[in-house]
Amino acid sequence: MSSLRGMTQPELSKKLYKLIKTQNSQIGHYENAARDTHSVASQLSEWGESTGDEAVSDISDKLGVLLAEIAEQEDLFSQNLEESRGILKQIRNTESSVQPSRNQKAKIQDEIQKLKYKEPESPKLVILEQELVRAEAQSLVAEAQLTNITRQKLKEAYDVQTAAIIERAEKQIMLAQHARRLVGLLDDTPIVPGEERPPFEDTEAAREILNDAEASLRGWAPSVEPIQSSGAKVGANLMPSHVGQAGAEEQAMRTAEERVHGGATSATGTSEVTHGTHEQVQHSSYQPEGVSAPYPTHETATA
Repeated sequence: MSSLRGMTQPELSKKLYKLIKTQNSQIGHYENAARDTHSVASQLSEWGESTGDEAVSDISDKLGVLLAEIAEQEDLFSQNLEESRGILKQIRNTESSVQPSRNQKAKIQDEIQKLKYKEPESPKLVILEQELVRAEAQSLVAEAQLTNITRQKLKEAYDVQTAAIIERAEKQIMLAQHARRLVGLLDDTPIVPGEERPPFEDTEAAREILNDAEASLRGWAPSVEPIQSSGAKVGANLMPSHVGQAGAEEQAMRTAEERVHGGATSATGTSEVTHGTHEQVQHSSYQPEGVSAPYPTHETATA
């Protein structure tokens, strides 16, 4: 079914759809790794207890605790990856929404070319010209919104993802260092048959290492450099916040007329075309799918 959904995606969003689908599989692997690490931690503790060696039992039990915490970090990382993936979906949804405006413009252009070839004096050319201006204006609005959300959300998604990679790495390093301190407590001096090992005297030291590990995690703070963003300058309509929808449409209309008519006045008069097409754009404003609030500040994104 997922392959079928991929085939039915608009051409514009196919590549990002595939990337997001692959990310879903990637996240599943991290979730599996977290579950497996939890299982390994539990089995390590059980095995250590079964050896009948007091030192091995104590150390393996506490190592299991640290491994379980490493598994928790893996699970948290997969959640952050899912958040980043969700942000990319907003670009994909907008790409899907933009495709029809591209198709409509291409269709009208094709009709004009055919009519110019068959009936160059046809009065229908004027009507098609007006439709092309409207389609061009709508397409300009859609394309501007797409490029704005693409840059904004790509930046946001990989701000989240790279910060998550650094957090996971830093916390796992801390936990691994404490685990090495635990391992270092185990006396592995070889003995001869019949020789008794001295009692394990580092139970308190081992417990203190776990306390240190817990304190390290509590005291951890992000060390990433903030990524500067102009996302706060993007309005709810995915245009610069100082540009309203009407202003964006007027700008799109002027540009569309220049492109379609090449700066020349049409047979019906420029002002007539402008009035008619502007009204149409206002009534059929492009509204991208999945638009969310503007890209947050770094503090908001990493909270």
